[in-house]
Amino acid sequence: MDLSFQLYSARDFQPWSEVFAELANYGYAQVEGYGGVFEQPDELAKWLKSSNLRMDSSHFGIEQLEDDFDQCLALIKRFDVKRVFSPFLDEAQRPADAAGWQKFAHRLSAVNEKLAAHNIAFGWHNHDFEFKALADGQLPMDIILESAPDIDWEADIAWVHVGGEDPLKWIEKYGDRMTAIHVKDRAPEGENADQDGWCDVGDGVMDWKAILDAVRTKSNTKIFCVEHDNPADAFSFAQNSINNIRKL
Repeated sequence: MDLSFQLYSARDFQPWSEVFAELANYGYAQVEGYGGVFEQPDELAKWLKSSNLRMDSSHFGIEQLEDDFDQCLALIKRFDVKRVFSPFLDEAQRPADAAGWQKFAHRLSAVNEKLAAHNIAFGWHNHDFEFKALADGQLPMDIILESAPDIDWEADIAWVHVGGEDPLKWIEKYGDRMTAIHVKDRAPEGENADQDGWCDVGDGVMDWKAILDAVRTKSNTKIFCVEHDNPADAFSFAQNSINNIRKL
């Protein structure tokens, strides 16, 4: 199983040239891009080439894709990105009711249609807020996937857990929509406060053996992307996590 690494995890551990070299040394085959790494596209191309890493997936904000589509497309094509995921909505932009989430899902569908014309897959990447019930009891994640049936889902498994849901249930329900997952882990309650409660994959409360078994057998996942939102040491995290995953 090829593993990818979400570069956001190493945003505070520069230089990027060293990050890319070490990821390749640890055994990662891919990286997943995000906004910051595209600020130096020529350098990024050099880092990818020198480390022999590829970028099959990347995050691009929904507004960025709507407002600067041509610029995004140029970057997507330059780095041969095959799967694009929009990753987040600021709290002030999150709809308060089902109608609002349906409207948001239609925005995602519109972007998907534009990218599909260039043979690029598109989907949504969740956090925990999509699993917080609305006043009518519905969950935004259900509304997004049901109201935009053409888009993919990059399931951030640990955020599903933080949102109070059972990841295995969601893999069972929407595995056909899952084309990528974020492999991350949650420390036991009250631990790793300096890392916002996250930890190395395999050292936390997530049952990754059962999750990976379910993902492999019940989903269309092509990309397994290791991530930590706020590591104390990105290099140690990257190495420990890939070693732990290999043991599974």
